[in-house]
Amino acid sequence: MLIIKTIHIFFVVSWFACLFYLPRLFVNHAMVEQESERLLLTGLQQRLIKMMRFTMWGTVISAILLVYSIAGKSWLLYINQTWFIAKMILVLALIVYHYYCFAIHRQFVEGVQKRSHVWFRYFNEIPALILLIVIYLVIAKPF
Repeated sequence: MLIIKTIHIFFVVSWFACLFYLPRLFVNHAMVEQESERLLLTGLQQRLIKMMRFTMWGTVISAILLVYSIAGKSWLLYINQTWFIAKMILVLALIVYHYYCFAIHRQFVEGVQKRSHVWFRYFNEIPALILLIVIYLVIAKPF
């Protein structure tokens, strides 16, 4: 079980690094005016998106394995705990956020993204808030 937990934590940390950095690139992209800088940022975003896909799926797969290694044949009881359901709703929100970031990237590539860098600065904080709540749910299991 410890190896699965270790792998899961590795993928979660890696995925969050991407979830924090891609919107930060959007902040920069929203402020640039030179085409060369836009192309550079678009390339950085594209490479980061490849990593994001891998780390998200690593997180999901390792989470499934972790639940089964913790709960065994009682996995159905485990996933029906209220704290776990709340956590899964937040993880689903992160996955939606993840794919929304891909849509924003496409908008930058197509030149139709018009949001300000200030909007992206707020957008960038969403995964941090979700992470804080998820960590609390996992540690405290409040309900």
